[in-house]
Amino acid sequence: MLDPAMQDWRKIVGKNVRRIRRERGMAQEKLAFNAEIDLTYVGGIERGKRNPALLIMARIVEALVP
Repeated sequence: MLDPAMQDWRKIVGKNVRRIRRERGMAQEKLAFNAEIDLTYVGGIERGKRNPALLIMARIVEALVP
């Protein structure tokens, strides 16, 4: 079973990715395309269901920075 602290971390990261993406007026599809990751993976991250690697998070950050 997954450690509750890890699950909380994933939800916090996911909520922040979603919030920033929406603030930028960006669709999930556009974020996925710009970050070169699968659309379903972006959705999983935003729902707190995925545990993205640091390099994936770096690509998401680069895609979200104006």
